[in-house]
Amino acid sequence: MADYFVHESSYIDEGVKIGRGTKIWHFCHVQHGASIGENCSLGQNVNVSNNVKIGSGCRIQNNVSVYEGVELEDDVFCGPSCVFTNDLTPRAKYPKGSAGYKKTLVCRGASIGANATIVCGHSVGSWAMIASGAVVTKNVKKHALMAGVPARRIGWVCECGSVLKDGLNCSECGRKYIERAEGLEEVK
Repeated sequence: MADYFVHESSYIDEGVKIGRGTKIWHFCHVQHGASIGENCSLGQNVNVSNNVKIGSGCRIQNNVSVYEGVELEDDVFCGPSCVFTNDLTPRAKYPKGSAGYKKTLVCRGASIGANATIVCGHSVGSWAMIASGAVVTKNVKKHALMAGVPARRIGWVCECGSVLKDGLNCSECGRKYIERAEGLEEVK
């Protein structure tokens, strides 16, 4: 007996790994070679392509396709209908296949808002937050709050999700940060 849940309307190909406590809801398709960690939730109509790696604790909302070349680390949130790409110059007549895909890494704890687009070949730093509808066209620093088309940093966010308003100290949970080249680092 499986220690995860898959709704009867979903398809799980052979050669897929699914972690304990994960729930896969209506009309999903998880393709060959994909790996999904523990305690994840895949909403309605989620597609996980071949060889995709999804960490533990991820929440992928309705109508998201996680294409080959995309990796989600632990605790990533993907809002409804957010978009990942994997080919910068696609042509229907000249498909490149997986050898031509650009890697996209979404690091631990990052959140991607509804209808946001992550253009392939970039990374989203840990605990970053991408606003709904934003289009990410470059690497995103850790804890960056990104918005717009193309997305630009409009602030910083705490690990707890609160926007850091007065300096780099969180008024909600008390965490304190310092700015580094790669983004924010928590002061312990």
